[in-house]
Amino acid sequence: MDVIIRYGRIEDVEALLAFWLVAAEGTDRHDDPAKVTALIERDPEAVLVAEVGGEMAGTLIAGWDGWRAHLYRLAVDPARRRQGVGSALIRAAEERFAAFGAFRADAMVLHDNELAHHAWRAAGYAPQSDCARWVKPLG
Repeated sequence: MDVIIRYGRIEDVEALLAFWLVAAEGTDRHDDPAKVTALIERDPEAVLVAEVGGEMAGTLIAGWDGWRAHLYRLAVDPARRRQGVGSALIRAAEERFAAFGAFRADAMVLHDNELAHHAWRAAGYAPQSDCARWVKPLG
């Protein structure tokens, strides 16, 4: 199976939102087209899209803020899981970060998403025990 990784484009926004409803866990993130469009406009290489046979098979957002490398929204089509799609996306993100000189990447992974835990562990990631993410809703 050939997995092609490309960058998300503005014309992908509606397809990305629909894909995340099917393939992503915890889609309570208040996704909307304007926010995804703004991300792509601000960083045209941040949204990685995996395609198999010309169809969207997975996504990963590889955010670089100039200081840290953040991975989130790893989503793989349920019919394509455990076929290397997620691994290909993670490798592409790591290559992107290496080009910036990043020395570490962090992945946001839901505690209850056991499928994701397997994928991230297989890629060499582990939970960080010395800190936790603190959040505050804005607005």
